[in-house]
Amino acid sequence: MDAIDEKILAALTRNGRISHSELAGKVLLSRNAVRQRIERLERQGHIAGYTIVRAGDDTGDVVSALVLVYRQDRMRGGDVLAALKRIPEVVICEILSGDFDIMVRLEAASLERVRVIWEDIAQMPGVRDTVTALTLSSVVNRRRGARSSTEPG
Repeated sequence: MDAIDEKILAALTRNGRISHSELAGKVLLSRNAVRQRIERLERQGHIAGYTIVRAGDDTGDVVSALVLVYRQDRMRGGDVLAALKRIPEVVICEILSGDFDIMVRLEAASLERVRVIWEDIAQMPGVRDTVTALTLSSVVNRRRGARSSTEPG
């Protein structure tokens, strides 16, 4: 991976939906060259969907938060779920039993972006209330592709 690949990943991290043409202007390459580089980065596993996966990012600049959502009507709250699916920073969304209706895990580039998403969720029709907690540190991460430091290489 070279400096141009790094610039492409940085731009995609900021805006996963940037056009190849706009990205080409930012890294001073042709649109076709950018497309080829993105395809190579996808094949190599650095890009998965709209998520940038980079070696050593386990402790990167990602701000994580849990948002617990109370819906006004548990049985007719499909619009809330559909809206949550459209937010790229939502990495987990689960329907819960008990007091809370939905648990949402956010991973965003900044605290400001977490705040904006939280406001968007709180203002969604069908959302009665939310409780949000920021992740201070991660002790266990067993998500796909993640390895603990005690696993054999």
